[in-house]
Amino acid sequence: MIENDTLTIPAVLERAVREFPDVEAVVDGPVRVTYAELGERVREAAKAFVALGVGRGDRIVIWAPNSLRWMVTALSALAAGAAVVPVNTRYKGEEARWLIRRSRARMLFVEDGFLGNGYLAMLGASAENAAGLPDLPDLPDLDTVVTYDAEPRTGATSWADFVAGAASVTDEGAAARAASVSPDDVADILFTSGTTGRSKGAMCTHEQNVRTYRSWCGRTGVGHGDRYLIVNPFFHSFGYKAGLFACLLQGATMVLQPVFEVAETMRLIESERITVLPGAPTIYVSMLDAPERERFDLSSLRLAVTGASVVPVTLVRRMRAELFPQVVTAYGLTESCGTVTSCSLDDDDETVANTAGRVIDGVEVEVVDGGGRPVAAGEDGEVLVRGYNVMLGYLDDDEATAAAIRDGWLVTGDRGRLDEHGNLTITGRSKDMFVVGGFNVYPAEIEQVLARHEGVAEAAVIGVPDQRMGEVGRAYVVARPGADLRPDALVAYCRGFLANFKVPREVVIVEDLPKNASGKVQKTELSRV
Repeated sequence: MIENDTLTIPAVLERAVREFPDVEAVVDGPVRVTYAELGERVREAAKAFVALGVGRGDRIVIWAPNSLRWMVTALSALAAGAAVVPVNTRYKGEEARWLIRRSRARMLFVEDGFLGNGYLAMLGASAENAAGLPDLPDLPDLDTVVTYDAEPRTGATSWADFVAGAASVTDEGAAARAASVSPDDVADILFTSGTTGRSKGAMCTHEQNVRTYRSWCGRTGVGHGDRYLIVNPFFHSFGYKAGLFACLLQGATMVLQPVFEVAETMRLIESERITVLPGAPTIYVSMLDAPERERFDLSSLRLAVTGASVVPVTLVRRMRAELFPQVVTAYGLTESCGTVTSCSLDDDDETVANTAGRVIDGVEVEVVDGGGRPVAAGEDGEVLVRGYNVMLGYLDDDEATAAAIRDGWLVTGDRGRLDEHGNLTITGRSKDMFVVGGFNVYPAEIEQVLARHEGVAEAAVIGVPDQRMGEVGRAYVVARPGADLRPDALVAYCRGFLANFKVPREVVIVEDLPKNASGKVQKTELSRV
């Protein structure tokens, strides 16, 4: 049980080191470290941060895939009093430059060359400046660049040289700095995906993160002794908070996979005896349909935690029958520390598939109509959230903050409904809704119907212009291996379950759906498929 005064990430790590010193904390390829060793690595890197003058209010950007060094960088920056700003590894130079500039980051940590991406080159680094740093245009606040690469490029500092700076700071000095971190200090600034314009930086505190993932673990059942495969990227709250923070709180073992590849995932499950594998539904679909699945021993799997999109009842049943004894779904936003609701281990298949569970302890959810009035159970409306998990606000954007938080309630932009038991069902994004002949249509409802078809692996629906109806639905469908799908047959199938105005006018069979690194379908890209 976590003590009430353990409300900062450095304090949570200190507790894990004290109570689980010999437990394997991290497996990163051939590298294995215990909690005691993880604590030592974090302490040394925190001393290096202190030696460079990093402290409260500073921002540290990490642009790299999941790795032990990513974890050590983040945890040591937090122990020095700074805030962590993760960058999506799929970003291009201008996207990353904007985020680094916007956050006024002092330091950038990067794995230059990941998946063939020259990140520093994408930022415009072509030479060293007078200070011996990579000459990065239009980033005036950046004074240090550290690479995880064995041979730093373009004047950047190596990881070894960065850590060597720790020699000028004592262990006592580092401990005092970590102890000075307040629960109310900003711990991280995670930028939204930016699908409707420039992304915004959601600021969350140490206490918000600790309390949220203490509740998340209690609801999902992640605990000490679990071996947790973190495929979800650390630049997303699903990997960073529901992964790293949750495991620290429970003293669980973290096995890292930098890029999802189904055969490698199954190999790690077998070799590392993985018990917990959270992820987007696409991960489980890929595993269930993988031709080579029978070659791997996946019997250690205990728990799947999913969400982020429609989860068909048929998928939950297959997961429970073929892979995981326990499956739960959850719902959250970057602006809510990543979690709002979650199912529990004793919920049935229908509840897990058709809802995102009940609100976590200490948090409230309301579903309201256009006038802001709560609607009755079972009625659709706008989802609002209030509680300790709601962000402080968007970084340097009072106007956007005021629009997102009204009278203490976070306006999620999601549509949903609550049942009589308090389970929340997300029916779609307000911006995803389209109008057919004057009737509102929410894609998630159609996607759920399509996903029940035995030949459908995945489905995504958007509204497209129509001269007579204004808009009509177009479905993009990925077939299961061996399935022979015909668009007209799928349209007819939908007519058996949906009102006529909800039935997609067109079905497009595709090999894959465009997704971001966290597994969410990028609907803005569908028309280009």
